[in-house]
Amino acid sequence: MNINISTLGELKKSGYKPKSVKEEIRQNLIRKLQQKENAFPGIIGYEDTVIPDTERALLSRHNILFLGLRGQAKTRMARQMVSLLDEYIPIVEGSEVNDSPFDPLSRHARDIVAELGDATPISWVHRDQRYSEKLATPDVSVADLVGDIDPIKAANMKLNYADERVIHFGIIPRSNRGIFVINELPDLQARIQVSLFNILQEGDIQIRGFKVRMPLDILFVFTANPEDYTNRGSIVTPLKDRIESQIITHYPKNIENSLLITEQEANVHEEQRHVHISDMIKRLIEQVAFEARNSEYVDKKSGVSARLTIAAYENAVSAGERRAIINKEKETYVRIADLQGIIPAITGKIELVYEGEQEGPLQVAVNLLDKAIRSVFSQYFPNPDSFKKRKQSAAAENPYRAVIQWFDKGNAVQLLQDVNDKQYETSLQKVDGLKELIKGKFPHANNKEQLLLMEFVLHGLASYSLISKKVVENETRFSDLLGTMMNFGTGTEEESDEF
Repeated sequence: MNINISTLGELKKSGYKPKSVKEEIRQNLIRKLQQKENAFPGIIGYEDTVIPDTERALLSRHNILFLGLRGQAKTRMARQMVSLLDEYIPIVEGSEVNDSPFDPLSRHARDIVAELGDATPISWVHRDQRYSEKLATPDVSVADLVGDIDPIKAANMKLNYADERVIHFGIIPRSNRGIFVINELPDLQARIQVSLFNILQEGDIQIRGFKVRMPLDILFVFTANPEDYTNRGSIVTPLKDRIESQIITHYPKNIENSLLITEQEANVHEEQRHVHISDMIKRLIEQVAFEARNSEYVDKKSGVSARLTIAAYENAVSAGERRAIINKEKETYVRIADLQGIIPAITGKIELVYEGEQEGPLQVAVNLLDKAIRSVFSQYFPNPDSFKKRKQSAAAENPYRAVIQWFDKGNAVQLLQDVNDKQYETSLQKVDGLKELIKGKFPHANNKEQLLLMEFVLHGLASYSLISKKVVENETRFSDLLGTMMNFGTGTEEESDEF
C-alpha cells in the first residue's frame, strides 16, 4: 500500500478495500499458515497446545481470554498478534478513534468527510500504534476505559453535554481498528466489567447516561489467572459468556523446553561471557522449578513462574562472576556451591501454603534445591538407592563405596563458596575414589568438568543421605553421616568440634 496517498479520493482510486481488524488478522494468519511461517516466534512449548488454539480462535474472529497461572507467556502471546495486522492502515487525519475514511464513527470524522468528500485528508497508522494494553487494577474507572464528558470542552464549544463532540474518549474507543488487551481481568471491579458488555456484544458505548452508537472494530484479548487463585475478584459470568474463546495456558511440560525458555530470556551481560555454565547446572536450575510446582509447601493455585528459573540462571552466572572477580581469575565455571546464590531468586517467586510458612521460605528454597540435585543426580550417575537394596555380596559393585568409606573414617571436606580454582581442586582431590569414579563414568571430561562432577557426586550422595552436608554462610561441609548424627568423629585434622 502506498502510504504517500494523502486524500480519500486518491485512496479510492488506488483500489484500497477496507477490512475489519479481525478479518485483517484472519487473512494475514492464513497467509502465514500457507507459507508455514511461525505466527508466534519465541513462544516455546505451546506448538501443539496454546498456539493452535489461538490460531483457531483468530480464524474464527473471536475475542480471546488467556487463562493460566503467572509466568505462562499470556501477555506475550497477545503482543505477538501485532505482527498479524497490516503494516499500515489509513485514517481520517486528526481522528482520535482511528476513523476509517470509508466508514467514519466519530462526529468529528463524519463532519469532515461530509464537508470535504474526496478531498478529506488522510494519514497512515503503523501496526505498532494499533496495540493498546491496560493492567486491570481496582482503581480503573469506566472513564479510563470508555470515556467521560469533558465539561471544559463543552463550555468552550458552547455545546450540550449530550453532544458527542464533548466526549473525552477512553482507551477502548481510541483502540478502534486495533488490538486491545486487558491484563488480569479478575482484578477489574465487577461494575467496570459490566461496562464492557455492550462494547463486546452490541458495539455501542454509554457515557454518563448518554448513549453513543459506535460499532467499534476491536480484537479484545484478556488475560487472567484462574478465578480461585485470588480473593481480589473474578470474571463476571455474563462477560465471560461474551468472550468467545477461552484458551488455557500451561508451564513447560519438560526440561528441554524450560531450558530453551530460560536461555532465550535470561539477561546475561556481554562481560559475563567468561563465566561458563554447564548443561548440568542449567538442568539443576530448571529442576528447581519443577520440584517447586510439585512441592506440598508451595501453593499450586499460585503457580511457579518461568521468571524463577530466569532470575536463578542470572544469579548463578553472577555468583561465578563475583568469585572470579574476587580471585582475579580470567574465566571460571559455575559450581554447585554457587547455586546457594540462587536462593533469593527462589524465595521471592514462590507462594507458600500454611505448612510452607511454618517451615520458612528460606528452608523451603534450600529443600527445593536439594530435591533438584537428587532428581538430576540419577540422570548422570547410578542411583545410590539401588545399591542399598542389594545383598552384601554385591557391595563391591557400589561405585560410591570408596568415597563413602573415606568419609566413614572421619574425614571431611570444606568447600568455601568464594575459594579460587586451585583450592577448590585441592579440596576435592583429597577424597579417595572420587576422581576415579568420574574418570570411569566420564572418561572424556576435561579437568574443569571433572571437578564439577566430583563436587556434584558429593552433593548427590548427601541428597541420598549417604554422607552429611551442612551449609553455614559461605561454607559447605561434607562429612560422615553417622558421626555427624551422633556429634562425634575420629578427631582428624578436618574434623571440628561442631558440625
